[in-house]
Amino acid sequence: MSYSIPAQRYETLLEIKKSKFYACAGFAQTREDAMLMLDEVKARYPDARHHCWAYLLGHPEQPLSVAMSDDGEPSGTAGKPILNVLQHKPVGNIMMIVTRYFGGIKLGAGGLVRAYSGAAQQTMETLPVITQVKLNDFTVTTDFAQEQFVRHWTESVKGKVTDCTYSQAVTLSIAIPDSAVEALRQYEGSLGLTVKAVKG
Repeated sequence: MSYSIPAQRYETLLEIKKSKFYACAGFAQTREDAMLMLDEVKARYPDARHHCWAYLLGHPEQPLSVAMSDDGEPSGTAGKPILNVLQHKPVGNIMMIVTRYFGGIKLGAGGLVRAYSGAAQQTMETLPVITQVKLNDFTVTTDFAQEQFVRHWTESVKGKVTDCTYSQAVTLSIAIPDSAVEALRQYEGSLGLTVKAVKG
């Protein structure tokens, strides 16, 4: 099932009572991806008070994993409102970080909830997205002469080579969209490839 994912890192600014809320959204397929993005944002705004965040990994309607953090803001006033915005949008594999610079005026718990959800909402409304196509995993075993052909073909159908091992032959782990499966099966016969589907 295909779904939308962030096309790029994207940031907007929301200013409320002199507090600045920088909301940055980006693609994250794993928790490691999300935490790396968080580190990068912290490095960009090292003097900010709070870096509150939420992520949703996988399909937006059936996520594999979700998480959030208030990063020192009162419990429930930051991470949860950000996650709530993500859960109501048809975008998956997304990390959202809202960085706050305190402007000297306290917003109160209700004000914080509105500010964090407002910052996240503003970013999501204009976030550039692309379609994530479900990929099918296969292992392809071939002789060394065919390795480059398999690599180039995989890239040409917008798939990816995820692993490669060498022994008497070359075994490539590839992930390809549904539209390319039939062609792979035909190459199996014509080029003498050994193709095995990997069940997820």
